[in-house]
Amino acid sequence: MQSSRIRPPRSSLVLCLLFLTAAQPGIPQLTSGVALPVKFPYAENLVYRVGWRMVTAGQADLKLTPAPNDGWQLNMDLTSSGLVNQLYRVLDNYKLLTNDKFCSSSVDLDAQEGKHHVITAIAFDNEKHKLVATMKDIVANKNDRIELAIPPCTYDIVGALMTLRASQLQPGMKFTLPVTNGKKLANVRTEGLSKEKLNLAGKTYNTIRYETFVFDNVLYRRKGRLLIWVTDDPLRVPVQLRFVFGFPLGDITLELEKVERL
Repeated sequence: MQSSRIRPPRSSLVLCLLFLTAAQPGIPQLTSGVALPVKFPYAENLVYRVGWRMVTAGQADLKLTPAPNDGWQLNMDLTSSGLVNQLYRVLDNYKLLTNDKFCSSSVDLDAQEGKHHVITAIAFDNEKHKLVATMKDIVANKNDRIELAIPPCTYDIVGALMTLRASQLQPGMKFTLPVTNGKKLANVRTEGLSKEKLNLAGKTYNTIRYETFVFDNVLYRRKGRLLIWVTDDPLRVPVQLRFVFGFPLGDITLELEKVERL
């Protein structure tokens, strides 16, 4: 088998963050207060408009459905559109399997971006406390394999977002979770910043704004910020995510367009 380091797809670095160390597996420990019971999780489909430089760059669909053994399956499909599709076509399919507390069991990503096509599979062995990630560059016919030591309950970015929703983290509180992208493991901190009213597509939402610290060489080397707005109610729907980068990339924003209960 040919083996060499494969460059990760560009949009997977940014957009697969959607979907952004617990003392007890799967239960975030708050700096103050306690986690409150909420109606989430439940089966749903969330549709987001992806915006970049004042234009619609694509669409992201995030679907959450029950899986065997009281676990969950999350599917995210990312497609480019308009001018961006002509400049750099993106068609990414992401599948995550977790246990009932959103600790990762497996990740499969088929990323077709521009002239690149990379297939990634990550298997989590929670009994042996390790993961194995395999990456295949279809175009260059190259393969890569990585093993990492992990805690018994480790999250990918999407599972960490689901855990944030279930936690009801309030402004002034924070928690840390072990999160991996298949290449690196980091204890990622999320902080509750403020309560805000957010107007999107003619609707007004009462939200809590969070910041998740995955950039600046925490999980990713790129300098930037990840801000997340989640509704301040029992449903805890993430209505907006913003990736804040400097020149030349600028900001990428995901705005909720539709919610479907399944």
